[in-house]
Amino acid sequence: MAMGAVGDQFTDINVTPLTDVFLVLLVIMILIAPLIDKSDLKIKPPETKNAKKDEATKGISIDIDKDGQLAINGKYVRDHNIETIKAMIVELKNAAPPNTDLHLTLNADGDAKQKDVVEVMSAAAAAGIKKMRVATQQQTNY
Repeated sequence: MAMGAVGDQFTDINVTPLTDVFLVLLVIMILIAPLIDKSDLKIKPPETKNAKKDEATKGISIDIDKDGQLAINGKYVRDHNIETIKAMIVELKNAAPPNTDLHLTLNADGDAKQKDVVEVMSAAAAAGIKKMRVATQQQTNY
């Protein structure tokens, strides 16, 4: 009679297949874990060496920081969504001289979330802004 058998019934559990399944699941989790952390797309603006700010053509300036806080022409916007941003842009557009084609300059922090940047771009497009540029960071040479 075989060890661990009582009549025709086995009393021991073969743990080898169970161990194989757990090892496969562990390998899958190890491979997927680094990808889960990268769910938010980070935006890093390109750096320029010789670009100069054009002060002659003033337009609308929107700043976004890494926490999603927004400032339009230096004025902090507390609760913002696409509609409030659009209304503020339209207000600035109406305050400009007639037949002036304003441009929008978007200054986004390198750690700003993509959804905040897209929200501003969508609001600007809905407000009728035809010219939009994303500002770059000035590279410093030391």
